[in-house]
Amino acid sequence: MRNEWLDLMDNERPRMVEAVFWAASNGDRSENGDYLYGKKRLREIDRRIRFLTKRLEIAEVTNPSLHHGNDQIFFGATVTYADESGQERTVTITGIDEANSAKGEVSWISPVARTLLKARTGDVLKLVMPGRVEEIEVMEVSYPAP
Repeated sequence: MRNEWLDLMDNERPRMVEAVFWAASNGDRSENGDYLYGKKRLREIDRRIRFLTKRLEIAEVTNPSLHHGNDQIFFGATVTYADESGQERTVTITGIDEANSAKGEVSWISPVARTLLKARTGDVLKLVMPGRVEEIEVMEVSYPAP
C-alpha cells in the first residue's frame, strides 16, 4: 500500500500534471482529448492518493514475532491445516491490503482466517464456506523469529 502511494506521488502524478500542462498549452481545451483525458486521470490519481492516505493514517504496525513459540493463532501467524481429505494447506494471516493468495497469504477477515484465529495446534474447526461446512485440523502454527 505504501509503495503504491509513493509511486502515485513520486511518478504517476507528476507525469500526468506535466501532460495536462502540455495539453493545456495547445489552446482550445474543450476539444482537446489529451487535456480532457489528463484531467480525468489526474482526478482518479488524486482520489486514490486520498484513499491510501486515509488507510495509512489508521494502519497499525504489528510485530508477529512477539508470538514466536506460541501455538495459538493470532494475526501474522503462518498456519498449516489439513482439510477433511487430508490435504494440507499453509496460509499466513495478514492485513486486508497485504493479502496475496498467490503467496499463501489470506486477509484476517477471510473465512479461513476467521475460523483459524484463536485456535491452537491440534484443534479441529468447522470452516463455513458458501454452500458447505468443512472440518479442518490445525497441524502447525509458526511465527517469524524475533
